[in-house]
Amino acid sequence: MFASAVSVTLVMGRIVWTWNHRYAFLIWNLFLAWLPLIFALLAREASRRSGLRINWRLFGLAGAWLLFFPNAPYIFTDLIHLTTRFQASHHYWVDLTLILHCALTGLVLGFVSLCLMQSVVTSMFGRVTGWLFVAAAAGLCSVGIYLGRFLRFNSWDVFLRPGKIYRGLDAWADNRLAHGSSLAFLVLFAAFMFIAYVMLYALTHLPASTQWSIESNGGKPAEAL
Repeated sequence: MFASAVSVTLVMGRIVWTWNHRYAFLIWNLFLAWLPLIFALLAREASRRSGLRINWRLFGLAGAWLLFFPNAPYIFTDLIHLTTRFQASHHYWVDLTLILHCALTGLVLGFVSLCLMQSVVTSMFGRVTGWLFVAAAAGLCSVGIYLGRFLRFNSWDVFLRPGKIYRGLDAWADNRLAHGSSLAFLVLFAAFMFIAYVMLYALTHLPASTQWSIESNGGKPAEAL
């Protein structure tokens, strides 16, 4: 919440400073990045109340989480605005830092929601299945981001305009030249998501003895003393 508040403050500051609202969309994208976390919290609570049994409420919340999960890391693709319609801006490095700040906040929001969903899956089906779920979520998230950035779909189009999604996917399937680059993007972004999540997971699951050693030695690992 603190990082989100800072991000919104920075965006508003840029708008006041330049008298230009071109990056106001970052606030909306950051709001969308919060939705998967909300759905994940509700899903975890539903799983606890059901005694770790699958029911329609849990299934629906998990589906809503998966549908909106790509919105969390999607902000990274907003870097494209630095090289397209806003390339003439005299505040390139300021805008780059601003987008990265919002993107990192969105990414962590997504990872927290993914960690919650992983805990639900692990409690129900075991640790291995939990990590297979993380890998699958990273892959599907990559597909969702591709559909949003390049085919210009929104998460709610699944319900409001399903015909648009069908026509867009059909047009993409007919464009064989786009398959190579799109496949590379899907694989690389999925790998980025999975590796970044593993690193954050490892960082937040350090052994208690390691944490105590770092704190008691003034910030230096025990092995370095």
